[in-house]
Amino acid sequence: MSAPVGDPVEVRLREGAFLLVDKPRGPSSHQVTAWVRDLLGVETAGHAGTLDPNVSGLLWVGTGPALKLLPLVLEFPKRYIAAVLLHGPVSPHELERVLAEFAGPIYQTPPVRSAVKRERRVRTVHRLTLLEAEGPELLLDLVADSGTYVRTLAVDLGEALGVGGNLKELRRVATGPFEERAAVRLAGIADAVAARAAGDAGPLLALLHPIEEVWREFPSIVLKDGAASAVAHGAGLARGGILAVPRSFARGAHVVLLTRTGALVATGVAEHDAAEIPKVRHGWVVRSTRVFVDPARFPALWHRSAPSPRGPPASSSGQS
Repeated sequence: MSAPVGDPVEVRLREGAFLLVDKPRGPSSHQVTAWVRDLLGVETAGHAGTLDPNVSGLLWVGTGPALKLLPLVLEFPKRYIAAVLLHGPVSPHELERVLAEFAGPIYQTPPVRSAVKRERRVRTVHRLTLLEAEGPELLLDLVADSGTYVRTLAVDLGEALGVGGNLKELRRVATGPFEERAAVRLAGIADAVAARAAGDAGPLLALLHPIEEVWREFPSIVLKDGAASAVAHGAGLARGGILAVPRSFARGAHVVLLTRTGALVATGVAEHDAAEIPKVRHGWVVRSTRVFVDPARFPALWHRSAPSPRGPPASSSGQS
């Protein structure tokens, strides 16, 4: 049975939506994402931040245009609760000292079985707190950059303590502003889909988060109409196309580009600090990376019309 015109679930999926899934231990992140895709009856779905099969917790799963937000979601730090087993006794003082040393930038090499290239890289541990210690078993609260290998961190921690160690169990409890209390199990998604089939779309709609819940976490730039049109057609953003910069950002930051009415046009990467933009005379100030709108809805306002035999040429709005 096809959904009725204006069905809120179909509208949400068409505009782009994401779910916060409570991944169980056992299946891979890819398997869980495929199950969500099949439950929703959509063609594509993707996840941000892979969890190993034996790791549980919050898995961000996006559908439709929300897949373009994956680079933004990967910017969010992740929070974990980790159970670590040390291979020998250590004093509380020594444990406290070493944990403090692991807070901040650390070097890591992805494990052999990782899908990414094994190059040494820097990741930042924003918080590393001891929740409990019972003999050689530690329970840690960890907030770190996306792409931090907690299993590797547990091994490195054991080596720094001089006794060795390994990760026993791991659960992701937050991705940026999204916390596990908002996550739903696969059975809950199936129940919501069944309720929709029975005529109640409310439970499923509540699970389908709109994409603005992601992009509103990032600095924005409000565009003039001509600039919005140019960006919608794949152009970068010049200084003259900016209507407002609500909050500051640094060069290299991910930013969102909005129309004057607050609609998302595209995401991009800043080529300058926000404070430097008024001084820029040439070139792009933001390099557009993902366009979220149908360019056909935005007339090409930057083109200059051909001269008319009955009057002067029409003015070009450019990015103004």
